Amino acid sequence: MKILDFLQKENIPFKRIGLYKEAFTHSSYANESNAHIPDYERLEFMGDAVLQLFVSEFIFALHPEYKEGQLTQLRSKLVREESLARFSEELHLGELLYLGVGEEKSGGRHRESVLANIYESFIGALYLDCGKEQVIRILEKTIFKHVNEVNEFDDITDYKTKLQELVQSDDRKTVSYHVKSSTGPANAPEFVIEVILDDMILGTGKGTSKKRAEQHAAKDALMKMAKKAS
Repeated sequence: MKILDFLQKENIPFKRIGLYKEAFTHSSYANESNAHIPDYERLEFMGDAVLQLFVSEFIFALHPEYKEGQLTQLRSKLVREESLARFSEELHLGELLYLGVGEEKSGGRHRESVLANIYESFIGALYLDCGKEQVIRILEKTIFKHVNEVNEFDDITDYKTKLQELVQSDDRKTVSYHVKSSTGPANAPEFVIEVILDDMILGTGKGTSKKRAEQHAAKDALMKMAKKAS
């Protein structure tokens, strides 16, 4: 499926199709191209911010009875990598990807981290091109309709939220995550991330995306804290 066909199928009143081409351009394709073309990383950054805001607005209005911790946990489940990859598949966004040869052969078109990234980059492009109304329409077709069933396909524990709730219950500061190292080629990176509180490293995790490595770091921190408490 071509990008133009997809935009027309979704009735998106696009003005700058170049934004959407950028949203679906993987770094492997950009690196292999002779032309200096941008990949989706900047739009992914924008889309992440847009999702945080609009999903927060939606669940805030939907659940007036929820406290901050409950809202944070629900939002985290809806916008984390595993969930976004599912929503990306619902829209068949993987079919629109521009991939390098190696990334294509290694299954990048179906890789969870890539699918989650292009959902964010697509939302970023859509917001910049068409504004909030069109973004909300797409969110209603994907994220919003799954709010009440998110726990049914939630097969991975959200360790970051669990760690933050534990830290907050002890009246301590917010934890932060820092990239210790990033190795491997652009199409198959491995991140090592540390979770830190008051200049103290609580845990370390590895992953093929920053989000996954952060979850592993939070899990490591929780296991160490539990062992220390026992």
